[in-house]
Amino acid sequence: MTYFSDYSKKRFAILVLIVSISGFSQGMLLPLISIIFERDGVSSALNGLNATGLYIGTLLISPFIEQPLRKWGYKPIILIGGALVFLSLLAFPLWKSVTFWFILRLLIGVGDHALHYATQTWITSTADHKSLGKGMAIYGLSFSTGFAVGPLMVKLIQITEALPFIVSSILCLLAWSFVFLLKNEKPERLTGDLHARGWQRYKMAFVFGWIAFLGPFVYGFLESSLNALFPVYALRKGFEVGMIPIILSVFTFGGILTQVPLGAIGDKVGRRRVLMIGSFGGAVIFGIASFLEHSQIAVAIAFFFTGTLVGSMFSLGITYMADLTPKELLPTGNLLCGIALSIGSLTGPFLGGVYIEYVKNYSFLLLVAMLLLVVAIVLMIFGGSKNKRSAPI
Repeated sequence: MTYFSDYSKKRFAILVLIVSISGFSQGMLLPLISIIFERDGVSSALNGLNATGLYIGTLLISPFIEQPLRKWGYKPIILIGGALVFLSLLAFPLWKSVTFWFILRLLIGVGDHALHYATQTWITSTADHKSLGKGMAIYGLSFSTGFAVGPLMVKLIQITEALPFIVSSILCLLAWSFVFLLKNEKPERLTGDLHARGWQRYKMAFVFGWIAFLGPFVYGFLESSLNALFPVYALRKGFEVGMIPIILSVFTFGGILTQVPLGAIGDKVGRRRVLMIGSFGGAVIFGIASFLEHSQIAVAIAFFFTGTLVGSMFSLGITYMADLTPKELLPTGNLLCGIALSIGSLTGPFLGGVYIEYVKNYSFLLLVAMLLLVVAIVLMIFGGSKNKRSAPI
């Protein structure tokens, strides 16, 4: 038992390390390529379109990833995904082309999704359910921390444009090598009719856990819309350029600060309750902030406190899904969580852009507040039934 406990801790540490480096590379790529393209005179529309490659790659691979995971196990999928990421990063300096870099970002999206899908499913399938929320919170914290540190690598382009890509690929390679220390495992075998139902599994997993997918969807919406569109809105409102990254950073920092505490609270009082209160609180704070945009400090404070409430929605959503979904359907449920995140990430910039373009008299923050309020209401109305594990909700 002691060996098993020690090995479980080692496995968890390695999976968390891999995810943190993945977050680091993603956090670096978004601002780095945007800045490089901007310096080279690439249009903002084409720049933004290129950034969607990551999310398109995620959606493209989603329908095809579950069966290989069930057949080969977690380790091979992580190795393949990690290899795709670091080889793609290493290939960026070879040829500067909008099309070529879009293809590389698409491949990174495929690799990242394979990596995250396998690690999430491995953790949710093997962790003690009583501490699953805390474990997934640490998982989410590692990704968020890596994502927050990644933009610091942008400064390396002052030395040479290729250096950030090289450094990031080396770090990915080092983290990837630790996977060889793990024993391969496979998800729970499908029983009865589940094995033959194919697409019916997705329908069943959706029926069990659809309400939990709201967490990843909202997280993706917030992450992409705030990072991509709030700077545009803030500049039109006359915000200082130097203040905008600070406002976005305090939102991320707020989420990092409360990631583990909220995960632990969710273990005790239920994920639904934490998601519902966080969504409602975030809606109220952003709603108030929409009337305080004359004060950039007030907006920054609002972003920080909203971040503390909603920055854990992705990890809380995954653990809530694990509460609601039978264990043999966890790979399918994790896959749908990833799809919900990608849909939110693609929807955020589109809806936000349309809102900013055509809704002139109302704050952009009201759009985010309305989304959070709708989620809180849905959780309150439809999330009250007992889940299959009889965990508190």
